[in-house]
Amino acid sequence: MLNTIKAEMDSHAEVFAKVAKSLNHHIYTASIICVEALKRGNKIILFGNGGSAADAQHIAAELTGRYKTDRVSLPAIALTTDTSALTAIGNDFGFDRVFSRQLEALAQKGDVIIAISTSGNSANVLEAMKLAKQRECKIVGLSGKGGGAMNELCDINIVIPSDNTPRIQEMHILIGHTICQIIDSVYEK
Repeated sequence: MLNTIKAEMDSHAEVFAKVAKSLNHHIYTASIICVEALKRGNKIILFGNGGSAADAQHIAAELTGRYKTDRVSLPAIALTTDTSALTAIGNDFGFDRVFSRQLEALAQKGDVIIAISTSGNSANVLEAMKLAKQRECKIVGLSGKGGGAMNELCDINIVIPSDNTPRIQEMHILIGHTICQIIDSVYEK
């Protein structure tokens, strides 16, 4: 068991080192996109599947609640939290439309979409990104495994340099927290 623990920690540290070395400018750009949208009165809309759904909810909560500092509540929503909408849309329109259908109702020009997919190829995430482009939203991607089809749809795609899903997800939440810290620094009292 100790060997497993060491292997997991070493794997995490290796991917973290790559992210810290190569993605700081991408994280900065994504943060600026979010800050500028919030300052204009727009919102941040997040979505993904599985662990990425949990990350979307987590980051939305950091923005509407608080990250580290007391500041004004900021408009953010995860499209993964309404089970009635998810199941009704999935049943009536198909699982590929669970996010895009919600965006039809919620997305406005200038909003920021944070699309999360470890593979960069999740069909429902891609469908929503296409709609977001039509609505003239800014699209920030969090992906891995080379970025997949998301590369063509994002204003900035932060591609974790790994094919290991757990390591990709660990970096996504770190990046989400880093963006929240930058937003906090802008909105501090």
